[in-house]
Amino acid sequence: MPSGRPAKALVIGAGIGGLTCAVALKRVDVDVEVYERATELREAGAALAVMSNAVTALAALDIDLGLDERGRAVESFTIADRRGRRIRDLPFGEVCDRVGARSFCLSRADLQQALLSQLADCPLHMGATADGFETDDEGVTVRFRDGRSARGDVLIGADGFNSAVRRHLVGPEKARDSGYHFQLGIVPFRHPALPPGGVRQYWGDGQRFALIDLGHGRCYWWANMSNQAPAPDRVKEALEKTYGNWADEVRGAIEATPQEDILIVPSHDRPHLEQWGDGPITLLGDAAHPMLTTLAQGAGMAIEDAVVLAGALSESATDGDPVSALRAYERRRRDRTRTMVTESRLTDKFQQAAGPLRTSLRDIRFRLTPRRVLAQQLTRQLTFPHGPQAAPYAEPRLDSLELR
Repeated sequence: MPSGRPAKALVIGAGIGGLTCAVALKRVDVDVEVYERATELREAGAALAVMSNAVTALAALDIDLGLDERGRAVESFTIADRRGRRIRDLPFGEVCDRVGARSFCLSRADLQQALLSQLADCPLHMGATADGFETDDEGVTVRFRDGRSARGDVLIGADGFNSAVRRHLVGPEKARDSGYHFQLGIVPFRHPALPPGGVRQYWGDGQRFALIDLGHGRCYWWANMSNQAPAPDRVKEALEKTYGNWADEVRGAIEATPQEDILIVPSHDRPHLEQWGDGPITLLGDAAHPMLTTLAQGAGMAIEDAVVLAGALSESATDGDPVSALRAYERRRRDRTRTMVTESRLTDKFQQAAGPLRTSLRDIRFRLTPRRVLAQQLTRQLTFPHGPQAAPYAEPRLDSLELR
C-alpha cells in the first residue's frame, strides 16, 4: 500500500465482532467493506453482555452505542443453589466502579442494531459466502461463491466459530465440546427474586440456570443440561422435567417462554490459536479465539480486538505497512485472549461440577473464597488491558476456583 493512502479493509462476517470492527476502522479513517454469508441479519432469542472492559475499549474511540437505553446495567450478581438459596454475592458493582465503567446486558439484536446505526455509509454485502482467498505483495483478493470478488489491502476474518478465513489459514479443526448444550430465551418476565439490573445464577448437580434482567420488562434466561440436546419440539418439556424442583423463579421463566422462542445452541470452544494471520490476513473475535460462555466475555473480546486492530492500522498509516500492523495487533492481543479462553474453560469445569461430593465442595469453596480474590479476578477480566488506565498485564491465578 503506498504511504499516505488510506488502507482498505475487507471484513468477512457481520456478527458483533465484524460490525464492531467496521465501526472502529471507520473511526480511524480506514476504508471498510463488510461481507456476510447470511441473506439477512437476524438474531432472535439470544442476549449477551458488554462488560466494562468492552465499554472502556469503545470509549477509547468515542463510540457510544447507547447501551444504557438499549439494555440494562448490571447492578448485582448473585450465585444461588438450585432452590434459590444464596451461596454468595459477587463484588461486581464494586469492581465496575473500580475500573470506571459499567457492564450491560442486552439482546443480541439490540446490540446489532446499535452497531448498524454507527456504520454510516460503510458497504454491507449480504449473501456473500467467501470461497477463496489470494494474496500478493499489494494486498488480498476474496472470491465469493456467487462469482463476486473483492480487493483490499487487508482481510479480517470475523466470521465466527466456523470461520472460512480461519480454515483457509490453518485447515480443518475439531471443536472442543463442553459436554452440554444451552437452551435459552428472552421473555417478558418479572419476579421478586430478580431485582432490577440483577444477574442470578443457580448451580445444581451438573446443571446450571441463569436469570438476567435486560430492562424494559424483559428477562433473559439460559439453562444447560449435561446430556444430548432435546428435539426442538420437546425442549420445553425437557426443561420443565429437569428444572421441575428448582426455584420458583426458574420454573416461572421456563413456563412463561413459548416453546418456539426457546433456542438450542451448542457449547464448545477451540484450543487457543497462537498464529492468527499470514500476510495481509488476520482473524478477530470467535474466528480467532472462540471460548466458552462462562465469563460472558465473547462479545467483550471481539470488541477489544476491533479497537486494538483499529489502533494498529491507524499507526501504520504513515509508513503504509498494514501487514506489519496486523502482526502488531496479534501480538498485543495474544496473551489476553489466551488467558480468557483458558479461564473460561477452567471456570466452566468448576461451576459445572456433578455428583453430591463435588457439588458440595464447589459451593463450600466458592463461599469461602476471600472476597479480595474474587475482586482481583473480576478486576483483571473487566479491565481493558490496552487502555491508558490499565494495570500491567498479569496471568490470573485460578487455583482458588479449581476442584482438584
